[in-house]
Amino acid sequence: MKKKWIKRMLIGGLTLIGVMALGIFIYMQQPKFGRHPRGARLERIQKSPYYKDGQFQNQIPTTVNTEGVSSFEMLWNFFFGDKSRRTPPGPIPSVKRKLHELDASRDVLVWFGHSSYFIQTGGKRILVDPVFSRAASPVSFTTKAFAGSNVYAADDLPDIDYLIITHDHWDHLDYETVLKLKPKVGKVICSLGVGEHLEYWGFNPEQILEMQWNEDLSPEAGIEVHCLTARHFSGRGLVRNRSLWASFLMETPTLRFYVGGDSGYGPHFAEIGKRFGKIDLAILEDGQYDLHWKNIHLMPEEGLKAAADLNTRRLLPVHNSKFCISNHDWNDPMRRIVKGERSPDLILLTPIIGEIVDIRDDAHVFPQWWESVTGKETGK
Repeated sequence: MKKKWIKRMLIGGLTLIGVMALGIFIYMQQPKFGRHPRGARLERIQKSPYYKDGQFQNQIPTTVNTEGVSSFEMLWNFFFGDKSRRTPPGPIPSVKRKLHELDASRDVLVWFGHSSYFIQTGGKRILVDPVFSRAASPVSFTTKAFAGSNVYAADDLPDIDYLIITHDHWDHLDYETVLKLKPKVGKVICSLGVGEHLEYWGFNPEQILEMQWNEDLSPEAGIEVHCLTARHFSGRGLVRNRSLWASFLMETPTLRFYVGGDSGYGPHFAEIGKRFGKIDLAILEDGQYDLHWKNIHLMPEEGLKAAADLNTRRLLPVHNSKFCISNHDWNDPMRRIVKGERSPDLILLTPIIGEIVDIRDDAHVFPQWWESVTGKETGK
């Protein structure tokens, strides 16, 4: 009897695992998971000097979990560590402006929380890694946006000349958002392989400008785009690194700005600074970091070091204040970066979500809004 009971339990357990695996497989066939590269795109990827053993590789050795830290320890801390300060006690301050009515002659930026932001320069409108959904996840009940942080939608944006996608993670490439934006987008600039998702979702292949590290292009007169190294990884499902992760430097007649995407610290920042000289504006991640995975995300102090390496005049710290994808206090990124050691010549931009920032106004004073968030309602 005991052997029969054990056998039944074993068969039942294996059946349950099989049903769950089948359910996950079926769920992952939805369009929002995108599609792995194929055809001519895959052939191009396979010829890339950065693609080896069936996946893209970082330029220097990079593990997702820091050396000496087990995956079990990393996951345990993330799921079962202290979560009391990971989300704000009240709504994130935000404002909502009529971006359709912006004077096209102004050089401005608008941060939408996390790594989504809008830049207007020289009459061109650029949108980076937009996520206007309520969750940065394939399921709506995880990685929800903080209260007050999700005030903009695709309909609130004007036509976009260039949509930049740095890599295909859920908190940078959002299926619902890009579908709604599609009629408004002129060209898409993205890292190699990401175009497969976009083409699968109905974008015209002629719209998509896919680039790999150290490639340059000029999509129109007066506009230069440089695809540059980052230290990270990619993937929207169970398979990683079939598409590239990248940073971009864009030069317009009035502005030279750097889009950092996601990246751990490395020598590439100094190499970029040496190659391009002075940069007007750098947008670098400052959030979702942890010592357990410091190879793939910047710690705040490393963000300041990277800004110095890049020779940037202005720094916009992003990747914070909208989603919780780490173990740190929700306002730790902003507290640490404003207190960190930096050159007195570096101008730190710390706007609230939705604020229109004049890029040329170096006298603009930003209040430390992250210190005023409480459990009480804050007006928008």
